[in-house]
Amino acid sequence: MTQVLYELVRANHTPLSSSGACQAVGLRESRYYAWLNHAPEPPDPVLHEIQVVAAQYTRYGYRRITSALHEKCIAVNSKRVLSLMRENNITCRRKRFTAVTTDSNHDLPIYPNLARGLEVTSVNQLWVADITYIRIPNDFAYLAVVMDRFSRKCLGWHLSRDIDSKLCLDALEMAFRERQGMQLDGLVHHSDRGVQYASNLYTNALLERDIQISMSRKGNPYDNAFAESFMKTLKYEEVYLSEYASFKDALENIEKFIEEVYNKKRLHSSLGYKPPAEFERKHLTKVFA
Repeated sequence: MTQVLYELVRANHTPLSSSGACQAVGLRESRYYAWLNHAPEPPDPVLHEIQVVAAQYTRYGYRRITSALHEKCIAVNSKRVLSLMRENNITCRRKRFTAVTTDSNHDLPIYPNLARGLEVTSVNQLWVADITYIRIPNDFAYLAVVMDRFSRKCLGWHLSRDIDSKLCLDALEMAFRERQGMQLDGLVHHSDRGVQYASNLYTNALLERDIQISMSRKGNPYDNAFAESFMKTLKYEEVYLSEYASFKDALENIEKFIEEVYNKKRLHSSLGYKPPAEFERKHLTKVFA
């Protein structure tokens, strides 16, 4: 009830002063001003309309929500809609499409899990790799990533329409370029048992550099939890907020998220609330000081 009285005083359209309005409704003037100075900002009308549309059409991404706002004669561009959705954690709920990314039914060599119980204290001790799928119009695209377990930095990634060994190898080659000039002695590369990672093409690229190969236990996604966590972050903070118009659109947005947002800006609690690139840079400065 007091909240309502405060609002009545603030909305006063009579000749009464604030003092007189407070007296008229039986409020102490000092408490009114204390409330006024801490009153929240009025809600953003555009955000409210976004929330209304998102609640009604749960699978709409930011482009469709922008179009729905235009239908309501609300002048706003898609960049602002996307920004407001991200800031307020408004996500579209998509249908669960079943795209298979791990095929471990093969006769290729399987390697033991060397990552389990490994104490990681520096960069280039343990790299983790994984594949996920991205929905694009009338099709799927597939994303392979390689991440440094210590710094959480995404070292290499590749997006392709094909889910094959080359997809993963291109991500691995990007990671090698990122680490060019650095010693990789003792490095362990960990992945699932998928045919892409078990292929001769991929394993030879690792063995040629004396990198130890590690694979998860069968049917145990927790063995590759850090790579899985990265994919979840990517999905919730980029993919599920976007409606990619084409493969090219997906490629451009995912590249921006990984290279500019995730690696350079996104704060990680496990890294002392620093982004991976900064955490890694400070660590290497101490090592070589």
